[in-house]
Amino acid sequence: MKFRSERDALVDVLATASRAVGGRGVSSVVLSGVLLTCEGNGLRATGTDLDLTIRVDQEVIGLESGSCVVPARLATDVVRSLEPGAVTVEAGEERVEISAARSRFELRAFPVVEFPTLGEPPEGGQALGPGLAEGLRQVIRAASNDDARPLLTGVLITAEGGSVRLVATDSYRLALRDLRETKAISEEADILVPARALAELQRLLPTAADAASPVVVSAGAHEVSFTVGSVEVRSRLLDGSYPDYRQLIPESYPNRLHLGKESLLAALRRVRLLVRDNTTPVRLAMRSGGVDLSVMSQELGEANETVDGDFSGEDLLIAFNPSYLIDGVEAVLDDEVIIETADPSRPATVRAAERDDYRYLLMPVRVS
Repeated sequence: MKFRSERDALVDVLATASRAVGGRGVSSVVLSGVLLTCEGNGLRATGTDLDLTIRVDQEVIGLESGSCVVPARLATDVVRSLEPGAVTVEAGEERVEISAARSRFELRAFPVVEFPTLGEPPEGGQALGPGLAEGLRQVIRAASNDDARPLLTGVLITAEGGSVRLVATDSYRLALRDLRETKAISEEADILVPARALAELQRLLPTAADAASPVVVSAGAHEVSFTVGSVEVRSRLLDGSYPDYRQLIPESYPNRLHLGKESLLAALRRVRLLVRDNTTPVRLAMRSGGVDLSVMSQELGEANETVDGDFSGEDLLIAFNPSYLIDGVEAVLDDEVIIETADPSRPATVRAAERDDYRYLLMPVRVS
């Protein structure tokens, strides 16, 4: 195999495919590599850890068709280090030569026959509408990182009112986003996708370019594929029934706090400076005229700040994990945010003041 490509384009291809490559704990050393396949003037780079697969297609100057498996991160670093301009990659049976200008690297290659054979993606496909990038950004943050609870490490893609709804929870908070301009993928079956796969998809979708980069999703019984431009992100589906999240959403709240988003975020970030662990909460004393924030640490001291706003309901003292609260407020797209509460022991909701397609439920923390 031999081909020539511009350095920056090749770096992008290698770096993108490498994001699916397994780390030190992979079952086979070949999974730490990226499969490069050149046919004519087309190059395909494939990285996988068997759960997540990323394929990238790129046009190159093909000099000799063939395949090789290069060490993913090392090859990416080598190409990135080269001078701008054309890079030539030539593969033999056990070695891969990467050269540009007066630089030449010879890397050990992995056996192509040991690289897993990946089938074709599920048939069919549906384009997802605008808002996917921002929806993923809003929801993925609430998925769990605890592999002991695998279902909660995923994002539920479900039908709601004929459109698509994204849901994630780690049992302490729940994020929900409706993509109302996207037709439901399936009215019968929910799709539970690992959050890691959707995080990689999100990286390919800058919000500003989302409308110009349609995502086509194809779902099978055990696998889902997302294609955007020349990149395909494929993932196994999580197997099991997702918790009934609808029963967690209160129908109404007696208390409603209306604040400026940036002023609330700035205040929360300041008082959080006294938080050194996940057990120190931020207290919110909601009252007419706004809210008083406070953090008390026996080791570090005490922080207090007042944020002006509109409050309706009975005066209330409620406490939250400050990082979780900041996550929810950051995800709101409007300039103004509403926090709705019932009492200090039941979940509160964070949402935008002028739109209702995103909701973030957060469990309070018990304080004495």
